[in-house]
Amino acid sequence: MRPELNKKINADEFLNFYWLKEELFAFCKNQDLPACGSKDELTARIHEYLRTGKVMTPLKKKSTAGQKTGTPPALDSKIPAGYKNDEMHREFFKSVIGDHFKFNVAFMNWMKENHGKTYRDAVREWKRIIEEKKQGKKTEISSQFQYNQYTRDFFNANPKAKRDEAIKCWKYKKSLPGHNRYEESDLVALKR
Repeated sequence: MRPELNKKINADEFLNFYWLKEELFAFCKNQDLPACGSKDELTARIHEYLRTGKVMTPLKKKSTAGQKTGTPPALDSKIPAGYKNDEMHREFFKSVIGDHFKFNVAFMNWMKENHGKTYRDAVREWKRIIEEKKQGKKTEISSQFQYNQYTRDFFNANPKAKRDEAIKCWKYKKSLPGHNRYEESDLVALKR
């Protein structure tokens, strides 16, 4: 069974279980640790704290000083370092691409990794990503989205399964120590 997340948990045992970001955040707050950052950053910070008692300093975000805020970009404007996917950018892309525009992980990552390119390049990239999706290409799921990866793998292996079956198997899997990738043996949860 999954242990309680508190300062008495063994550091390696902590890594063996799935934790929600909210649980990691609450632990950090309760232990007076910095509670900012991604799920992966919080996990690393807690692991180091449990292992050594030391507090890892949060990673510094790139400065956005000097950036215009609230001013929509033009197509030939350069994507700034420290770019953020925000409402202003959503409205900009909708005005150029159309109301069907939505941020997706591949595009958001591209935007963050390609500062210095133009917003025109970004529009072309969004269209390319959408075309690949239409042709069946799956995007890579980041490590902090283990549930999404699990359900994708579950449905690839069990295409006729129902959503509540995937959720039941996921809940079973995350209660176990070890990795959280789908395995056929997880179907035992459906027999309970």
